[in-house]
Amino acid sequence: MIDTKVLTQLRSLTGAAIVDCKKALEETGGNFDEAVTLLRKKGQKVAANKEGRETREGIIYSYVHGNNRVGAMVEVLCETDFVARNDEFKKFAHEVALQIVATNPLYVKPDDVPAEIIAREKEVYMEQVPKDKPKEIQEKILIGKLEKFYQEVCLLKQQSIKDESVSIQDLLTQTIAKTGENIQVRRFCRYSLS
Repeated sequence: MIDTKVLTQLRSLTGAAIVDCKKALEETGGNFDEAVTLLRKKGQKVAANKEGRETREGIIYSYVHGNNRVGAMVEVLCETDFVARNDEFKKFAHEVALQIVATNPLYVKPDDVPAEIIAREKEVYMEQVPKDKPKEIQEKILIGKLEKFYQEVCLLKQQSIKDESVSIQDLLTQTIAKTGENIQVRRFCRYSLS
């Protein structure tokens, strides 16, 4: 028998349908953490299926920090104006704006980083890789360093400032699963008084 409290808590945390939450708890023998992981994986599958769909609606969300010295504007797109007015969607836009203010990313995703910057970073990292290691180990080290670079400069790769166990990409995927629409962070701008 599944506890209704646990079911409700799982639903509010993941945004998944009650039926899906119940199935996840049944599949995991009532283990809450495993059920969350299972639903997150399913959410990623949902997000992947929606990825190609066109996003023509959305919002421009702005956030100014309490000291009025730093702020951000972010353009978040979705498929319908109904979702653009949805509280989950707005909550995601708010989280993204907070992240931008706090971490000052330079790009939305790794594909946005110019090729010459990636080439420059690879050159620097190749100098740092031990030459006595086998080629495949050197390559893995280089990939790891490049991934760390992306986590510093790309918004979607960053760990959430509110919950370091999830990235902004994970939050995006969860929001896609909750709203049932493709969502994209198109662009952003951060302002700061020096």
